[in-house]
Amino acid sequence: MSGFGVGPMSGGGNPLTMPELAKTVLDDIIALRRRRIQEAQMRVPLGLLEQAAEKRSDYRDFARAISGENLRVIAELKPASPSRGVLCQEYNPREMARGYESAEASALSVLTEKDFFGGSLEDLQAARGAVQLPVLRKDFILDPYQVYESVAAGADALLLIVPALSDAELRDLLGLCARVGIAALVEVHTEAELDRALAADARIIGANNRDLRTFEVNLETSFRLRPKIPPRCLAVSESGIKTAVDLRRLSEAGFDAVLIGERFMTEADPGKALADLLRLVSEGARPVSEQ
Repeated sequence: MSGFGVGPMSGGGNPLTMPELAKTVLDDIIALRRRRIQEAQMRVPLGLLEQAAEKRSDYRDFARAISGENLRVIAELKPASPSRGVLCQEYNPREMARGYESAEASALSVLTEKDFFGGSLEDLQAARGAVQLPVLRKDFILDPYQVYESVAAGADALLLIVPALSDAELRDLLGLCARVGIAALVEVHTEAELDRALAADARIIGANNRDLRTFEVNLETSFRLRPKIPPRCLAVSESGIKTAVDLRRLSEAGFDAVLIGERFMTEADPGKALADLLRLVSEGARPVSEQ
């Protein structure tokens, strides 16, 4: 895996301390992502991506994949993170995707941001080409160019992060996603962000348990937000989900799906880690206090 180009990795790949992250990471990611968009537009004009999007007909139904009576798992492929550095030394998106599919993941999420997370659109294409599951592009989507880019690359869904967007940007990007046929998982962390997402007519809401400004993780964020997500929306809990008990609690709270990444990526075999977790869920894992 290639090295990282900017702030979050210092001297030999060690992650920055939490105070440094709190002050810099979200703003740095957004600023650099906008520069990368400009660079991409120089290499591949928007018109070419629009033409590719018009020809696209092989969408896989992301919303349907994460719907149903039982809690669904969106299994994530993520080689690194700003807070933890490299997560997986032997990162093979094709084989990992196959492992997740064999373990009965309902959908995949693939990190495509390069500078802070070590991902790429090529990773997404490799993963999607190896399986029949719908694939979410996990990135900082800030511009219509990236929507067309996602469609052209084969993504079936993409992530829209509310605190990274203005109200107008969020509405416009959601409208564009609807027009070109790609699903949008709209990520929130607070009640105010949820209100903004609902006002923009988001239909798939991701409750992110990680605060992107401090990188602190608290699973209670999902339980606080879930009652405020209306029935018309699919509800996804993201980040900090580790145990079968977590999955059971989130299912009982009414979530349709969970998105899990680091829990699997730090294991030697991510697919087996997912299979083992789902086996514990099926066996009725209980909190220690109930055992």
